[in-house]
Amino acid sequence: MNSKTSGSITTSNSTTGKLSSGGSSFMASAGSGGTNSAFDEGGFLEGQILEAPNLRTFTFLELRTATKNFRPDSVLGEGGFGRVYKGWVDEKTMNPAKSGTGMVVAVKKLNSESMQGYEEWQSEINFLGRLSHPNLVKLLGYCWEDKELLLVYEFMAKGSLENHLFRRGCAPLSWELRLKIAIGAARGLAFLHASEKQVIYRDFKASNILLDANYNAKLSDFGLAKLGPTGSNSHITTRVMGTYGYAAPEYVATGHLYVKSDVYGFGVVMLEMLTGQRALDPNRPNGQLSLVDWAKPYLNDRRKLARIMDTRFEGQYNSKQALQSAQLTMICLAAEPRSRPSMKEVLETLEQIEAMKSRAREARGGSGSSRDRGHGRGTAQHRSSPRTSDGRRGPSRAANGHATKAR
Repeated sequence: MNSKTSGSITTSNSTTGKLSSGGSSFMASAGSGGTNSAFDEGGFLEGQILEAPNLRTFTFLELRTATKNFRPDSVLGEGGFGRVYKGWVDEKTMNPAKSGTGMVVAVKKLNSESMQGYEEWQSEINFLGRLSHPNLVKLLGYCWEDKELLLVYEFMAKGSLENHLFRRGCAPLSWELRLKIAIGAARGLAFLHASEKQVIYRDFKASNILLDANYNAKLSDFGLAKLGPTGSNSHITTRVMGTYGYAAPEYVATGHLYVKSDVYGFGVVMLEMLTGQRALDPNRPNGQLSLVDWAKPYLNDRRKLARIMDTRFEGQYNSKQALQSAQLTMICLAAEPRSRPSMKEVLETLEQIEAMKSRAREARGGSGSSRDRGHGRGTAQHRSSPRTSDGRRGPSRAANGHATKAR
């Protein structure tokens, strides 16, 4: 993804911009005391915090071999602080393997000339290296050799949610798949918030939600993550970092970062999944640059909501589920952090919304209406692509790979 820099603000051709940023303080914050595998909210989160990063140390030669010398045709994605390459390793030994054999991995090669590249590399190791959960991308290992900084991740076959929502050539996701993805992402975020040492993700957005071969959502890119407030503190104060359109208003205005600042970002992504529109898009008509500002008046009324639902659904979605999802989105986007739900509450609500269809089928004796049967089947996401409301052709084919984005 090409990017351009203007002062301390970086904008990308995805129409979202990166706020000025600083390094993670996790090393200093987590250096005292061990980690904890017990959580305030219990076992439904299915995760654990490891006592120390359990990662393989790769040599630069091994990763160069695994990626075919970092050949251009191995590139999966590119951002302002490096590229991600497709590589192959032996599943048991993790030694480099011949292309097409063994296990596919994603190798991120960070820009060694950038201090932020180093800080994000360090933060990834200390967060993803110690956090284990089905809805977090698995960090397998790293390399720090001379000036070379690399990270090795599990390969996510379906790429990013951003690609499926917005990139030309990607198949539109069915309503049921979007709900599944939202639930998976909510589980990952709830896990981060529920640990004794809360983790604030700080960069929740569609490009950071990666999908495996079965469309299971996993959070990636922990370069901006921070440990949350301690004791009686409600927030931490830090340099403003994140992405325009997703960052919570109180954080952008004051630098005060709350755990529920992540909930706002989740609401923005929910809105993108409902509408098929980007959080920020200067190509939209006047007054519609900000998706949140434009869409909010439509979220509490079923008829109004239908006017802004993604046209690529072609009407094939459960309107009751959509309305309840929109109402949940509305409270996630509340101006005041204390008025937003916790991610545990968000997750529980989404699971109840998903269960609505099962209950309806049971009440009908297992026979769904034509409206319900029309979406959510295994091939429902591979429909033809009508034009969106602004006249652009929607995506039509799935992208494959572990995507990154411009900083």
